[in-house]
This record gives sequence, C-alpha cells and structure tokens, in this order.
Amino acid sequence: MHPTPPLTALADLPAQLGAAGWAVTPAADLARLCELPLRALLAWQPLWPDLPPDAHLRDGGRYRRRCHGCFVVRGNTLQAVAHRAHWQPVEYNALHGGIQRWFEPLPPALAQDPAWARLLLGLAGVATALRGPADWYVEAHPFRIDTTDGIGRPTPEGAHRDGVDLVVVLMVDRHNVKGGETRVFDARGPQGVRFTLREPFSALLLDDERVIHETTPIQPLDAAAPAWRDTLVLTFRRGGFQGPAEPPSP
Repeated sequence: MHPTPPLTALADLPAQLGAAGWAVTPAADLARLCELPLRALLAWQPLWPDLPPDAHLRDGGRYRRRCHGCFVVRGNTLQAVAHRAHWQPVEYNALHGGIQRWFEPLPPALAQDPAWARLLLGLAGVATALRGPADWYVEAHPFRIDTTDGIGRPTPEGAHRDGVDLVVVLMVDRHNVKGGETRVFDARGPQGVRFTLREPFSALLLDDERVIHETTPIQPLDAAAPAWRDTLVLTFRRGGFQGPAEPPSP
C-alpha cells in the first residue's frame, strides 16, 4: 500500500505550515498559488529524460540525473545569478557535504519560461509568510532517480535537513515504480508522517528548521521496463546561498 498524502487546501497552507512544519498541496492549488495554468507546469515533464548524470554520487551509483540553478527573489522580481557550485555543510549532508558540486545548468526551456518566474515568486510568498519579508536565495534542483542499478535512492544521505528556510519538493512524474515513500519527522522528536507523492506537480512544503525528511528507495514494478521518479526540489534561504566559510584574513 502507498499511503495517500494528507492534502492541505490553499487557504489553510499558512496555518498547516505554522502548526506542523510541513504541508502537501495538490497541483491545482499550486498552480493557483503561482497564478499560472497547470498545463504550463505539465509542459516541463519532457525535459526530465534529458537531465545529465550526477557525477558526484559518493555511493558509486548511476541512478541519479540532475542539474542546478540559482536565483534571487527580491520583492516581486526574480533574478538569475551566475552559475555556481552547490555546497552543503557535512552537518546537513553527511554523504556529500563539504564539497563544491558543479552540476550542469538548468535547461533554458525551463529557466527562461515565464511560468518559471511565476512558480518561484509564488513560492517565495510562502517563504515570506513563514519567516517574514526577506530577499530569498533560491536553488533549483531537477532530479531523475531511475533503477539503472536495480534500485534508485532519492535521498542517499538519509533523513536530513537542508540548511535553508523552506524546501519545496514538486512531484513531476513517476513511472513503473514501487517505493519512493516520503517521510517527514519532527526534528525534535519521533513524531512523523509517511505518504507517497503521486500527482504530477503536487508539492510538499517543509519548514526546514523544524522537520527532517527522506524518501525511500525505488524499484521497478516491471524489471524489464524502464522506471523512474522525477522531482523538482526548490530551496529558499535568507541571507545568501550556502557556501564554504571564508578563510580568516592573515
């Protein structure tokens, strides 16, 4: 059985995030939040098969494809920034933390689509409601997890936080897959929920200061056919992008 995610209506989103530290919104409500037609989001699905392989997997796997882009939201404006490495401290990512990981940039068909700006601006509004007004430093990670090795691991680092303010996980597509169960836990205790995201462009929103999250491995339903799980992960952070500490001045 795949537990169905408990859905939060758009009007109840701030209260649910404030009370629980997480919420799942259906695709139609995400589109409404970002003031765009759902078909504009669904039009991105064909971009995921062309994502480049992740060259930084430290577990030796070949199951992950991804790219990366960075943006800043200031008020009602979105600005793309120069391509940069993705970096996390080991405190948040024990497997891949502490190294600069350079991924291929986002495809122009995604980053230059007017719907992209609407998506990020709409979700930045959720971050502002959660934390208050700020410039939001956004990192975008399209992922494809497949079963090339027989099993695919959406979160090889295990249950984790990302070191940001708001994490948004958008389900893009899943095909011929079993597993891929999302688990969200209170960072201060054992309380948690588990469910499986299925609807394309439904979204899991996480207050990263309050909860940790992970997704269980995937396997193919039919071992003779391709299987994949596609997501788009967006992180919103105040104060700047994460990066290694500057060395002290001599």
